[in-house]
Amino acid sequence: MDFEQLIRRRRSIRQFTDEPLTDNEVETILRAALMAPSSKNSTPWTFVVVSDKEKLRQLAASKTSGASFLESCVMAVVVLADSNASDAWIADASIASIYMQLQAEDIGLGSCWCHLHNRTAVDGSDSAVYVRRLLHIAEPLEILSIIAFGHKNQERRPFGDERFQWNKVMKA
Repeated sequence: MDFEQLIRRRRSIRQFTDEPLTDNEVETILRAALMAPSSKNSTPWTFVVVSDKEKLRQLAASKTSGASFLESCVMAVVVLADSNASDAWIADASIASIYMQLQAEDIGLGSCWCHLHNRTAVDGSDSAVYVRRLLHIAEPLEILSIIAFGHKNQERRPFGDERFQWNKVMKA
């Protein structure tokens, strides 16, 4: 598949089957993240892979809304970064995240981003604090997001040309 087809097909998937990912699928997704560029080649990101169903259920409470799909995925990757290693840690971790999502789509898997930075958990705590406690994540790692992965249990139409907002493109 060419790149344009890939980015048209990649849509947020929030419903997954129970079929586990193979070791090769997991490694392929993580390899993509590890190849992502970063500011000054600082590679400030770290990834925590979660496949335990109870932990996934608990991660679904990491945000007051918009995280419930984490309970149905078979694997989630918590995306962290060392803010001391790069002042561009949010951008660096975001690029690595989308690399994982594009790679997942390329091998026929679904994914969905759950943003946690500056969000609130179901228990009222800061989302990052909630995940830090749950997964025993040490400082100075910052928590950006959680990406859910799995076999798709929903179909979404690819992006069509009618969705292009050309009015947001300017020439100088």
